[in-house]
Amino acid sequence: MAGNGSLIHVAQGADGTIRVAAGSPVLTHDDVDAVCPDFARSVLDVAGAVLVWPILGEPRPPVAEVQDVERALQWLWAVYGEPTAAAVHACATEGGEVSPVPADLGALAGAAARLGFAHWAARWWPTSYTDGIPVLEPDVLGLESAALTHWCQQLFDDFGDQPDDCVPELIEEHRAGLGPLIQWWLSAPQPADTGRHLENVLRLIDDAADSAGLDGPALRELRSALERGLVPTPVDAGALFARRDGYALAAGDAPVSGGRIVARGSGTNDWRRYPPGLVDAAEDSVSWTARALGARRQIEVEVVAHVAAPVAGARLVAEVQVNGGPPSRVPLARRDDVWTGRADLDLSLHLDRPATTPPHVEVGVLLPGFDPGANPGGRADRDAVRALARRRLAAAAQPLTSDDANHTVSAPFLAETLAATATSEDY
Repeated sequence: MAGNGSLIHVAQGADGTIRVAAGSPVLTHDDVDAVCPDFARSVLDVAGAVLVWPILGEPRPPVAEVQDVERALQWLWAVYGEPTAAAVHACATEGGEVSPVPADLGALAGAAARLGFAHWAARWWPTSYTDGIPVLEPDVLGLESAALTHWCQQLFDDFGDQPDDCVPELIEEHRAGLGPLIQWWLSAPQPADTGRHLENVLRLIDDAADSAGLDGPALRELRSALERGLVPTPVDAGALFARRDGYALAAGDAPVSGGRIVARGSGTNDWRRYPPGLVDAAEDSVSWTARALGARRQIEVEVVAHVAAPVAGARLVAEVQVNGGPPSRVPLARRDDVWTGRADLDLSLHLDRPATTPPHVEVGVLLPGFDPGANPGGRADRDAVRALARRRLAAAAQPLTSDDANHTVSAPFLAETLAATATSEDY
């Protein structure tokens, strides 16, 4: 990770929070919010502080907001270096701002950034069949996140207020992926770097499970496999993790036929307005058609479903605005590979104008109760995230370049390595 040789600025805010950042002394957590939207930054809750990294641009040390210096001192020196830890202690004692100190990043800095990115990927990875960005296998990503969290235990303590310190929960949630992950490793995969990566992850999971007192057939199989060693049997990793979700039929309304099409267009696919795994992340996933059915005016909305979208339970809606008027909501239900919905809507007499002056219709998709509302960041930021995903997948198709690459944010995750080899048939 870039950072050694740069300066770390430490300052105490009016609320007593001590902010730590590389580069500009004014780069605080709030500044990160202003510079990039929430879907373009990774966050970790650690002992006594919150760490934030912008995911776009060159890797850099995190911005830290330290609320409890005594607790944070256990890891500050291992992330930023001893000079920064001393500066934070001095700032807490004397208040105000201290002189910038040189960054002296330790191994924990790269591993922490990697763990933060794993949490980001679980939430924001722009999976899209339309854009050709394959899904990251959730169990593989979850198990590697568990291994990383265990490796980064210095970041956490026993106060119980750090939701990202969740090794047992991650192992339990993604236990179904252990068997295929073990088979992948036992097959002595090529390149050899992938084999080392797999073994590192599996040994960390084994040690973490032992420390947490977890047991069960899959974990006993893991211990036995690690003691037994590699079995050179070729295996298709993609087949081990083949998805079986399919596109089951749901109770959505069938598409409308007939009527005069008076307007149509694409909507806005703002990822922040619904949880992951519901909508394909392509920018043109949301489309709408306005029809005249006699005296009625009706809006139809179609949204491409995420490959793993549930067929029941979700209550997605489309939010429709016409000519800047008040928003109306159209309930959506999943049918095959799309969310669909339609509703009568007052599209006004503007619909009867010539085709050269159609109404101005804005359509977005959201989950009521989850939707955070308007936020900074738009299509350009989402395009940048898609470009990042494509670069990482391209890199994941290449051999790792060093033995310690597993602890840098730029190195591919196992889930990315798996996705990089996916064919259109697999996906």
